[in-house]
Amino acid sequence: MSSSSPELSIIIPLMNEEENIPELIPRVCEALNTLARSYEVILIDDGSTDRTWELLKKVRGEDERIRLIRFRKNFGQTAALKAGFDASRGKVIVTLDGDLQNDPRDIGKLLGALEEGYDIVSGWRYPRQDPFLSRRLPSIIANGVISLTTQVKLHDYGCTLKAFRAEVAKNLDLYGEMHRFIPAIASWMGVTVAEVKVSHQARKRGKSKYGISRTLKVLLDLITVKFLLSYSTKPIQIFGLMGLLTGGAGFLLSIYLAFVRLFLHHPIGGRPLLLLSVLLIFIGIQFITMGLLAEIQIRTYHESQKKSIYVIKEEI
Repeated sequence: MSSSSPELSIIIPLMNEEENIPELIPRVCEALNTLARSYEVILIDDGSTDRTWELLKKVRGEDERIRLIRFRKNFGQTAALKAGFDASRGKVIVTLDGDLQNDPRDIGKLLGALEEGYDIVSGWRYPRQDPFLSRRLPSIIANGVISLTTQVKLHDYGCTLKAFRAEVAKNLDLYGEMHRFIPAIASWMGVTVAEVKVSHQARKRGKSKYGISRTLKVLLDLITVKFLLSYSTKPIQIFGLMGLLTGGAGFLLSIYLAFVRLFLHHPIGGRPLLLLSVLLIFIGIQFITMGLLAEIQIRTYHESQKKSIYVIKEEI
């Protein structure tokens, strides 16, 4: 391969997908060859315990367009995608699942929408070929809640098939299980996001890594994303507001109790309301203090060296 950068970088995270690899790589390369664009395929082995890595080295052969990255352990799909973003050299980055449920031929659809001027194009699995109760119903609920919370309107946040301009993808800081929120996280940069329908196939081989248990993780991550989008550079506004509300309520209660004691001559020493007012005032002071400390930490975070979220064992 020439030293010049390819036009496309295809990133595929894999974990225990030994049954799908022999079919996956030829299908991806066949679809990319029809696009008449230079490309590289980056396959990330996310701590597989089966023969995934051995098969990846075998199918790579002499094709230098295929690059392999192997993690020392399972760091999760978010870390795998981030590793792919960091290693990619293409002007356009496409992410794809390795379970054969995404059709590589749909990459052309995403690129067509990207050429219309969008920065991110997200796939919408339609119709989706997954069990309704365990997969589709939780996904419908999660997608609605995410869209409402982040104000980025997508039908399918969980579809890995996405296309990005490289300057957008490489500037994303991803942690935890944030890969499903990439369009929302990127929205702070003022990017334009489009969504196109892509085909979806039922899993034929291997075992799904997703389940209904991930719904709780999605909700917890959503709280983090909302905070990062709205208050990551101004935490005093959220903690300070809570402090003013609670401290203000306690202050009003204390004024009321002072009026009762001084003008109505009623004893207030044994009233639970007195303890509540003092508690609210102290909680308010704590919230404001937390906000100030968070402001200091935010500045330290933005000025310090960022730590990588993955450790690579081997790269070919």
